[in-house]
Amino acid sequence: MYITYLLLAVTILISVMAFNNDALKWKLMYNPYNVVHNNEWYRSFTHAFIHADWTHLIFNMFVLYSFGKPLEDLMRHSYGPKAYLYFSCLYVGGILFSTLLSLRRNKDNIHYNSLGASGAVMAVLFGFVMMMPNAKLMMIFIPIPVSAYIMAPLILAIEYYMSKRGGTGIAHDAHFAGAVFGIIFMIVVDYHLLLDFFSKIGT
Repeated sequence: MYITYLLLAVTILISVMAFNNDALKWKLMYNPYNVVHNNEWYRSFTHAFIHADWTHLIFNMFVLYSFGKPLEDLMRHSYGPKAYLYFSCLYVGGILFSTLLSLRRNKDNIHYNSLGASGAVMAVLFGFVMMMPNAKLMMIFIPIPVSAYIMAPLILAIEYYMSKRGGTGIAHDAHFAGAVFGIIFMIVVDYHLLLDFFSKIGT
């Protein structure tokens, strides 16, 4: 059994439902103002199960499938049955942690909204990088295989820069925070990963 498959099914189902139901989309969307001032804390979690459009949904689900399944395999090999708990905590933690920066910045901004699983997906991606730093990755703007330990800092730098620059309509701060959470979580789960990480990239 793969938790990744369950997450894919639930996220796709709810996202498609919300495509045709604006009331549902608004109810689940992350709005820091409503979270703080109306105690709608559930939004910090539910926003990860809806998406702006098909492109947004397909991209996030493709990345989740591409890295979630192999990460679960790696975790099961290393941690046995605990892998299910670890992976679930990684994903849920990525959802919640990715909202913290926007919560601090926009708690009094009633017009700020965000949605999508990007923060959690980034946590999964960087969890995979921590376990497989020498894996070859490709990105749209770098269409050649690059080692994960090289690609990861590039992604972080781009997300940080875009977050500071703003104006893209994309929650780059959530992407950055999710990635950082993925790194921290994996080290907390198994600090040997940090030692192994530097050992692997040195070979």
